[in-house]
Amino acid sequence: MDLPEYIVVFCMAPAEEAEMIAKALIDARLAACVNTTGVQSRYWWKGAVTSKPEQLLIIKTQRRLLDTLISRIEELHSYEVPEIIAIPIIGGNAPYFDWLREETT
Repeated sequence: MDLPEYIVVFCMAPAEEAEMIAKALIDARLAACVNTTGVQSRYWWKGAVTSKPEQLLIIKTQRRLLDTLISRIEELHSYEVPEIIAIPIIGGNAPYFDWLREETT
């Protein structure tokens, strides 16, 4: 099994968009699983520090789907510059990776 073929993608979104984005990624089979959790974000934007509640999407998928996944998120996301960060998975439960591969296209 070539583990770097699997990735976790982090994406921040407004609460009112997070579930819609997660559902769209699952429905398109671009992700096998998307977890969402609330966070308080603080960041620089256009010269000022901003603080607001957001939802963190934790997306499990295959690396080969990343470009399509990014494009889909950008289509659905209201942010001018959405945070989309992909991290390779270097280890884990082999049956989980089998499931992940089977559930994504």
